[in-house]
Amino acid sequence: MWTANNTSENKMSKFQPINKYIVINAIDEQIQTDSGLLLSGSDNEKFRYKKGQVIRPGTNVDCVKEGDFIYYDKGSGYTMLINDIPYTIILERDVVVVL
Repeated sequence: MWTANNTSENKMSKFQPINKYIVINAIDEQIQTDSGLLLSGSDNEKFRYKKGQVIRPGTNVDCVKEGDFIYYDKGSGYTMLINDIPYTIILERDVVVVL
């Protein structure tokens, strides 16, 4: 039975990525150098990989599970609205590190 407390949970259960696709939340993180300096957004663009959290892995994904934090190739994937929430969709092959 649906209640107001599990609205977001119900929205999440209504979709399933197919095959090797992974739905993630891209994370915009501040990068701090060893000396304590925070890098600007333009400095962050120099890095090839971005951080994200796995929202839902596809039906044939082996390397990650829901809730994992990952680094993925920032040039891969695309943004898609699912239930009015923007998510990034990538392929499993674009994941380079699982935390």
